[in-house]
Amino acid sequence: MPLSAKAGLLIVLVFAFAAIFGPWLAPHGEAEIVGDVWEPFSTTFPLGTDSLGRDILSRMLWAARNTIGVALAATLLSFALGMTLGYVAAVVGGWVDLVLSRLIDTIMAIPTLIFALVVLAVLPPSLLTLILVIAVLDSTRVFRLSRAVAMDVAVMDYVEVARLRGERLPWIIFREVLPNTLPPLIAEFGLRFCFAFLFLSSLSFLGLGIQPPAADWGGMVRDNANAISFGLIVPLIPAAAIAILTIGVNLVVDWQLERSSTVRRRA
Repeated sequence: MPLSAKAGLLIVLVFAFAAIFGPWLAPHGEAEIVGDVWEPFSTTFPLGTDSLGRDILSRMLWAARNTIGVALAATLLSFALGMTLGYVAAVVGGWVDLVLSRLIDTIMAIPTLIFALVVLAVLPPSLLTLILVIAVLDSTRVFRLSRAVAMDVAVMDYVEVARLRGERLPWIIFREVLPNTLPPLIAEFGLRFCFAFLFLSSLSFLGLGIQPPAADWGGMVRDNANAISFGLIVPLIPAAAIAILTIGVNLVVDWQLERSSTVRRRA
């Protein structure tokens, strides 16, 4: 494993640890006001306080679970939806492939951010709505990739043999096609997680993501944006967390892509 991949994996593990155990490690509650507005770094508040006097370190740890959890749930759902439809379109073909492909093209023709803003502005704000919106928008990209890789496998001899044996569609998809198309999809999972993670942060910054008083890195940047005018770096702390996690995931994805391409060349 190259040094860059080790660094990326370490970053991902640290953030995963924070997301899992953050609420127990946080010295204060998620929305607890414990000091004055924008207090500087100190032994009491290692990262200072925010615009309402809440501990930044505690908010960062609580936000790790909220931000990463919602992004991960949306990514998992988008892959479950996009991969299933993509494999069905590739294996069945014909009018099923045509209808699904045109439906996906229609959704992709709508600007992603505008679509999300309209839907989230109309529907009642909730984590479930947020996850569903991000998952549906992201599943279109997953559909295109899974359909492309599945079409190459669906014409192989062993798939035709399975058809002649009378195997049903779920068997062909999950026993014949899926195992032979996983490497690019595993790498794509990391990229789609980054998209969901950044998209969620953008929505929270605009006020339509995770709603206060729940902590979220994008929302923390918005809440403390005015601190920049006073020469404070408070909003840069959650922004740095967003950037570092994105870099870490991309380092692991790059290593996975290189590893899978090396295996194919050797094969």
